[in-house]
Amino acid sequence: MTPSPDMDAVYGRIDAAGRLMMADARLAALHARAGGEEGGVLAVPQIASVARLAHRLGIVVSRPAIAADGDMDLDLWVRAQPEGDDVVLAITGWRLRDPHHPVAVPEVQREEDFARSQAELTWQIDRGLRFTALSAAAAAMIGKTEAELIGKQMTTLFRLQEDEEGTLAILSALAEQRRFDNQLAELRGKNEQPYMLSGAPVLDEAGHFVGFQGSAVAILDEPEPQPVAAPESDGGAFAERLEKALRAPLERIISDAEIIGEQPEGPLRRDYAGYARDIAAAGRHLRELVDDLVDLQAIERPGFHPAVEDIDLADVARRAAGLLAVRAATDKVRIEAPAESERAPAHGDFRRVLQIVMNLVTNAVRYSPEGAAVAIAVEADADAARLCVIDQGPGIAAGDQERIFEKFERLDTSEPGGTGLGLYIAQRLARAMGGDVKVDSIPGDGARFTLLLPVRTERSG
Repeated sequence: MTPSPDMDAVYGRIDAAGRLMMADARLAALHARAGGEEGGVLAVPQIASVARLAHRLGIVVSRPAIAADGDMDLDLWVRAQPEGDDVVLAITGWRLRDPHHPVAVPEVQREEDFARSQAELTWQIDRGLRFTALSAAAAAMIGKTEAELIGKQMTTLFRLQEDEEGTLAILSALAEQRRFDNQLAELRGKNEQPYMLSGAPVLDEAGHFVGFQGSAVAILDEPEPQPVAAPESDGGAFAERLEKALRAPLERIISDAEIIGEQPEGPLRRDYAGYARDIAAAGRHLRELVDDLVDLQAIERPGFHPAVEDIDLADVARRAAGLLAVRAATDKVRIEAPAESERAPAHGDFRRVLQIVMNLVTNAVRYSPEGAAVAIAVEADADAARLCVIDQGPGIAAGDQERIFEKFERLDTSEPGGTGLGLYIAQRLARAMGGDVKVDSIPGDGARFTLLLPVRTERSG
């Protein structure tokens, strides 16, 4: 499909190798002035990077760009739309400015810019809640660059908060493909300052929903007082220092390695691209270890008690399935979640219960063969509420079924990924909430992990 005509737009087409196969005269001239050859790789890196991102994510990407043109700069708005193996470009703006002499801004535009600035952070995400565009200010507030966050989950930047009804506004809007204005969130690393997220649907030229674009505004009123936590032990302080010291450099290592592996500046030797992928995988493993160590210090701290609230295990299951759908699809595994009509009322800390379920489903996906299904089932009776994660993996021998819940225990230490802490943490969290995590498995016939929590009585009305 080709974009609808726009009198102000300049069009071009890039193939899968990044070659400019078709271009209007204005784009062709800019390409030539940048040193490009006819039919060669697009020589304007700011435009080429948007095209590569759209091709990699398979979605429409629109964003501003500043391209050098001799001694001057061009303000552009680049829209890149995948079309088969090609990417169609529609570029507007083309405003020339001298980088050494700022252009006076008309009063109307200044007012619009001022209004826009009230939103400290602006962003765009796809249907999988991955960033496709992000303001530099948003990334800088957690010590990153825009490039480091593109393609990452929105939760890398924000901790999403539930409303009074226990729902996430952004997920409800995603399901209904509508605008939302009331998603509470915390910026990671700035927990004392809450934000309110708003987003509007983004549609492609055919009118299909492809994601959201939105903003985040700081809530200046003081948040409600929270219960005073027990004084941190030395271990808790160590975990906090560990996270602060390692998270930022690990994120940079992962991001840089992924970029190198994608070969944005042209082909690399095959072994070099392989090294980059290995570095990124090792970085993700270390990041996972840091996350687990922080959780480990929290749950082993004296006086640790998760919050107890009314939750619905079926709702938790559906949310976990949605958050892990992209990862499962990458591994060619499907996740079967409870139907919307199913409910399993329970007592527990919603955030910690979601963490447990995410761990169980992630493990199930990891050990499932291609084409298999991971089923999440829920039930509740007078004794307990249960959530079961059933996979079609290799299964676990009877002698190993207790050992997998021990600290730092892994059955196959040669296998990449995993820290040996996930199941230990999951079981400790469940027991701290009055429940448990158990496993039932026969080697060669998959495994069934069950999360049990205290049941709650449904209220009428």
